Amino acid sequence: MPPRSQLSLATPASDVCRREPVTFEALFGNYSAYVARVASRLLGSGDAELDDVVQDVFWLASQRIAKIRDQVQARGWLATVTIRVVRRRLLRRRFRALFHASPGSADVPARGATAEEHAVLGRLYEVLDGLPTQQRLAWSLRYLEGEPLDAVAAACGCSLATAKRRLAAAKNVIDEVFRDD
Repeated sequence: MPPRSQLSLATPASDVCRREPVTFEALFGNYSAYVARVASRLLGSGDAELDDVVQDVFWLASQRIAKIRDQVQARGWLATVTIRVVRRRLLRRRFRALFHASPGSADVPARGATAEEHAVLGRLYEVLDGLPTQQRLAWSLRYLEGEPLDAVAAACGCSLATAKRRLAAAKNVIDEVFRDD
């Protein structure tokens, strides 16, 4: 260790790497595919609804672009916004299903899947449609997106313990359905 006279304070991190303002074009270019992938896996539905979700997310981003400090922070913020937009759509879908004829089978995001895999994924999304929205989102983030537990909790806006409870409840239902099949 150098003598005390040679020690100096480090320059604050914000001074070392000056953060450039985030532009909408850069945000959309870097993260539109990410937002579409997350939304597709959470919804399990066709392209029309997926495009609407991506559009809604980036419209909100354009309105709040000044609050996004850098590209690194943007990914987590966009994931949270995507989850909130998808949550509203799932709740609307469930409400419509109560008062209207049941919707047709959902398109499953599974390019290159065999017929058997497509059938299993279709059944999985049917089960997910029957779960409470919060459980569905937590399970999808954890097992379809591969997010760690703390990221699932943060994205869902709940505590780690609540996220674990939601995951366990959803996993129990899914395990029970696929155990019988």
